[in-house]
Amino acid sequence: MNIRQRILVYFSALSISVIGFAFSLIFTVFSNYRREEYQQRIKDHTISTITELSEAKHLNHDVLQSMHLLNINKLYQQKTLLFNSKKQLIYSSLNDTKIQFSANLLHSLSPEKSVLESREGDTDVVGVYLKLNKETYYGITKAYDVFGYSKLEFLKYTLYVLFGIISALILITSFVLANQISKPIISMAAALKIINMETANHLLPIPETKDEIYLLAIRFNELMKRLQDSFAFQQHAIHHISHELKTPISILVSNLERLEKESNLEILNQGIIEQKEGTKLLGDMINALLEIAKVETHSNLTFQEIRMDELVFDWVSEIKKIHPKFKFAVEFDEKIESVNNLAVQGNLRLLKMVIQNLLLNCVNYASDSQAQIYFKNQRGKLLIQISNKGKSISTNEMPFLFQHFFRGDNSQGKRGFGLGLVLANKIMLLHNGEIQYDSPENGLNKFTLYFPLSK
Repeated sequence: MNIRQRILVYFSALSISVIGFAFSLIFTVFSNYRREEYQQRIKDHTISTITELSEAKHLNHDVLQSMHLLNINKLYQQKTLLFNSKKQLIYSSLNDTKIQFSANLLHSLSPEKSVLESREGDTDVVGVYLKLNKETYYGITKAYDVFGYSKLEFLKYTLYVLFGIISALILITSFVLANQISKPIISMAAALKIINMETANHLLPIPETKDEIYLLAIRFNELMKRLQDSFAFQQHAIHHISHELKTPISILVSNLERLEKESNLEILNQGIIEQKEGTKLLGDMINALLEIAKVETHSNLTFQEIRMDELVFDWVSEIKKIHPKFKFAVEFDEKIESVNNLAVQGNLRLLKMVIQNLLLNCVNYASDSQAQIYFKNQRGKLLIQISNKGKSISTNEMPFLFQHFFRGDNSQGKRGFGLGLVLANKIMLLHNGEIQYDSPENGLNKFTLYFPLSK
């Protein structure tokens, strides 16, 4: 069965079963109440008859029968038998109704069991033991509750009709609800048929009602967006990696063939050094791609409190060992009141990559061999602004700055493969931060890192 049929069957079966059980319980309770109430009437009638007999001993039997006929408490199809202390019949009503097992019932009556109730078919039988005026009497009365059974029959047909009407309403309601509940699922299933990796613009329709289907559609679209991004990255990466690796590998092979034929030792050593640098460049590209993959999968990441000023100073010192002529000017905003405003929660290895990449970019792209680093607090965030003078990235190129393998016009003649800023951007997103590029004036490049401060 599909979901719609299951909802229809399960809801209808459960609801109708509950209604049927409730109606059966109502009928049973009313039937028991009728029996108890009528048997109490029979008991009161029997006691009343015994009392009349006790108070009118001097009257003959015919007079008692006449008084009994005029009794307003007379019951339908009533048969009353009265016995003395020796259990001898002293009074019997006029009608021909017989009481089966009257001897057994009479024998069971005693002071300990002063009232016994039983049934013979649809009629009720009540036996009473009563001691009155120092005399002992036994009374057995049998009667048919014509009015009670009439009401019980009316209740039964009423419940049958109500059960049928309510069952029909439940079935109709179940059908409507099943259609309404399954409609968005059916629509979603139909939409899924045309969604694949090539149809990037085809996503699940988002229902207006914010229920579980709404959340499911939102999560599925998010998943599809990630899959599409991964698929696009895969295609993009294969294309660019093959393009990037093809030329260096061809050059390496060509140089190796040339060196194989070279006999001059000095030229041979120089060629080997160039081959090492080219091979290292290929290794750096592959390592960058591996780091991006690690960041995207969040593998083996631990976070700790990190002083970003110390991290920056450490890398400034490391870079100055390699490029001693390059100068970094580090400044702090006067609103930074304590070292706590310089600490963030992050992964040390990844944040080192971000700072290293941006500082090395300053070294590679600065036109005056210097860069400025400025620390600032703003709205509960730590801002690190890294700027240098040099050829700016054009406005048309800015939207592609953090895409894989993108290299702007200002990178012409510079070594690189367009993955450093991609890695930095992904690391910042992983730390709930942000990286932005800005060129306040022509010939000035400024990168700003936004970190949420540690609490």
